[in-house]
Amino acid sequence: MTRAEVEIDEQLVRALLRAQQPDLADRPLRLGAEGWDNQLWRLGDDLAVRLPWATEIADALLLNEYAWLPSLAAALPLPVPVPQRLGQPSALFPRPWIITTWVPGTPADHEPATRDTDAADALAGFLTALHRPAPAEAPAGRGRGGSLDDREEEFTSGLAEATELGLVPDADAVREAWKDAVAAPGWRGPRVWLHADLHPANVLTAGGTFCGVIDFGDLCAGDPACDLAAAWSLLPDGAAQRFLGTYRPSPDDATRRRARGWAAWRALGGILTGEAGRRGRRGGKVSWGPPAQAALRRLIATAR
Repeated sequence: MTRAEVEIDEQLVRALLRAQQPDLADRPLRLGAEGWDNQLWRLGDDLAVRLPWATEIADALLLNEYAWLPSLAAALPLPVPVPQRLGQPSALFPRPWIITTWVPGTPADHEPATRDTDAADALAGFLTALHRPAPAEAPAGRGRGGSLDDREEEFTSGLAEATELGLVPDADAVREAWKDAVAAPGWRGPRVWLHADLHPANVLTAGGTFCGVIDFGDLCAGDPACDLAAAWSLLPDGAAQRFLGTYRPSPDDATRRRARGWAAWRALGGILTGEAGRRGRRGGKVSWGPPAQAALRRLIATAR
């Protein structure tokens, strides 16, 4: 099922609530956002309804978040959308859906962090708290906590496409950053919990710093370098070193190199998604382009 096969509107969401969560059905309801995988409807002042609408994998991501995030949320220093209830597939809507707490703030692809020290400290504190050893049964996710070798084809094709479109100022520098990351020794520590999707649309800001982290569908266990890429993807210019010096345990040289590779991979995806939005293509998001371009510029400026 894709977004073309089901229309989600206020009438449908309220009907689902009446059928399965009647005590919440009369709360004020309004569309909050349309994400890559889900629609988000604000439910009263403190809750939200998330429904898969755009991708086949959205169901599994929602269920993954519902299963694992509640046990981690209390230890995290930034607000996160804690799952509260699970909606079952039905004749009204044949996919699972969840009710979570509402996290106020503006996505960083619309309002990036500007207070470098505060933002670096907030992000470092959040990831220090999240990156604790995960149990053996923790999900492996979609490989984002694994080896960069598995992303080689995506990176190569993404760089070629973005370069052909004139969207990469120095393709050789980006390629060298990737090669250096792939050549770095792999992670030898325990598998730790990862957000695994820390791009600007999934981090909220207020007053120039971070105030929340959302969309934990890719929550999994693996190499922390995947999340540490946020040093270049999310922070203002010059704040990466503050972040890397505050995060604990302090990342070694190999982990920093791998993190730069993940940042390059994510930046290319954001650049191409932004360009698709600029051209009016389905699935494109114009707001993803500028922060991805900024991330790539930071990587080039701080090349080894």
